[in-house]
Amino acid sequence: MTRRVTYSQLGGPEVLTISEVPEPHAGAGEVRVRVKFAGINPFDAKVFSGGATSTPQNVTFPNGNGNDFAGVVDEVGDGVARWALGDEVLGGKGFSAQADYVVVPERKLVRKPASLSWEQAGGLDIAGRTAWASVESLSLTPADTVLVSAAAGGVGVIAAQLAKLKGAKVIGSASASNHEFLQSLGIHPVTYGEGMVERILEISPEGITAALDNNGRETVDAALALGAPADRINSIADYAALKEYGTTGVGAAGATPDDLAALSALVAAGTVQVPIDSVFPFEQVSEAYAKLIQGHSRGKIVLSL
Repeated sequence: MTRRVTYSQLGGPEVLTISEVPEPHAGAGEVRVRVKFAGINPFDAKVFSGGATSTPQNVTFPNGNGNDFAGVVDEVGDGVARWALGDEVLGGKGFSAQADYVVVPERKLVRKPASLSWEQAGGLDIAGRTAWASVESLSLTPADTVLVSAAAGGVGVIAAQLAKLKGAKVIGSASASNHEFLQSLGIHPVTYGEGMVERILEISPEGITAALDNNGRETVDAALALGAPADRINSIADYAALKEYGTTGVGAAGATPDDLAALSALVAAGTVQVPIDSVFPFEQVSEAYAKLIQGHSRGKIVLSL
């Protein structure tokens, strides 16, 4: 038997439990990974709380939890040529990653660069692929001024740095406690909330040309007011805006394992910083999600196995 985070009813973080389940094994074309670190994401909480559009219709109980993981290959199935026992890898598998072992198709794994920390690797998949795909969707150039909301959060902090690598001027909304950190990354910080449009105009009197929304309608409305065309506003937090305004909603599905590998290399080289807000023991998974739900985290929260 082995451990896995599961839940048998919808609710808050308190519904999460560590269950004993049969040990999984790799089938043909699959690889089993012994997980060392597993990431947590806002989407996980939306699913187990019943707040995601995919629930409760598509959730069967007991359901697994978590997507992001990093660990060591400890079993390979028939026909696997890309991976060997002992390889250090990272990746994602929905509703499965918060477990001692995760079994995935070999093509879904990415090799962990030696200089990439285990904590960063364990929390990189969804936030990293989402940030990568959303930035690529806007075709940013040095002529752009882009607003990135929740710019100190898991997705936002990566997206803001990737946008800056495109040469764009980046304005990032965040709480005041994260402003100095954003400035250290070359991002122009702005406090969200009432008056944000006016504060952005003080930084960029000509307005903005694009936006990456990781927070919700406030960002979309501000971006439109500041002159960004609707089709250059990508939101992963307000899908209703797609129909109402014609914004876009490119997320993690828009990025490939090769994209994740490219991002991993940038993080390993220190070109992109992925701060780890906190690390919780596996047994404290409920506490980890409680912290995530409180908001204002800087970067990623991960579980240590």
